[in-house]
Amino acid sequence: MSAAAENGPGEAKVIPIESAPSWTEPPAEGPGLADRVADAVGGALAGRLGAAATRAFGKGWEDRAADGLAFLRRRITGDYEVDEFGFDRELTEEVLLGLVRPLARTYFRVEVRGIENIPAEGGALIVANHSGTIPLDALMTQVVIHDHHPHHRHLRMLAADLVFVLPGVNELARKAGHTLACNEDAQALLERGELVGVWPEGFKGVGKPFSERYKLQRFGRGGFVSSALRARVPIVPCSIVGAEETYPMIGNFKTLARLLGLPYVPITPTFPWLGPLGAVPLPTKWIIEFGEPIATDRHPVEAAEDPMLVFDLADEVRETIQHTLYQLLVRRRSVFF
Repeated sequence: MSAAAENGPGEAKVIPIESAPSWTEPPAEGPGLADRVADAVGGALAGRLGAAATRAFGKGWEDRAADGLAFLRRRITGDYEVDEFGFDRELTEEVLLGLVRPLARTYFRVEVRGIENIPAEGGALIVANHSGTIPLDALMTQVVIHDHHPHHRHLRMLAADLVFVLPGVNELARKAGHTLACNEDAQALLERGELVGVWPEGFKGVGKPFSERYKLQRFGRGGFVSSALRARVPIVPCSIVGAEETYPMIGNFKTLARLLGLPYVPITPTFPWLGPLGAVPLPTKWIIEFGEPIATDRHPVEAAEDPMLVFDLADEVRETIQHTLYQLLVRRRSVFF
């Protein structure tokens, strides 16, 4: 659902979003419908279905069912909150993260290192390398931060404008906390004390050929550094190993990509040759390492307007990530184990 804008936060096209209050207004008949649904489900569970559930799921299923019914009631009645960017915390925690969590835990078996380098509170900017043809690395980073951080922090990802023009994906991205990769949104989130994620390589990184794996692409003009300087928050480098091999890109249908208005249409060892099965990622072993924070508050706020300082800090972040990638690759014994 997320790919960073190719030229960084400062160069993306602004796309307006719907106002949050319209999403939280309950339907006219919401409470009545919620009561009827809860009563029907509760009655079913009190009968033979309940006994069957006890045999199938063991003791404790009643509490899980009650939590599920309470969640369903809140969704039907509109008794939940979203922020001005469309972030729906409850839906993200209860549903969206749960959909990708099995990929992180069981399929990619993500090993997380350096989680203590992410602040317990306050704003911080996570900057990561981008790869894999399909940006699963962004989703995996979001779920491992929430699951492994002691305070279960949410990563608010800066996404490319393509994400917000795809039907269905747009709404899900907003609810999961993604927002457009522009300086205004990034700075607003950082100043509110949010954890913000950016992938400065953009489509150049996620769509690069397999022959260039783990070689970082250009970081744009460093718009992410300007946002961090203005908000005076630390920058946390993030290095991801394993994503490059999930969909090894050995070719590109460039003509088809132009016709569809896409940055690329990949050719992999399995796609399109195996049809829908070719869309299944390879079960690679992942490592996500968060490096030591790079402080920005030692510089004055006006330093965000100094192009040389911005370039130097962006280059420092890029070199840190690249060096860490090389270290992880040297120590890696196998792509899959």
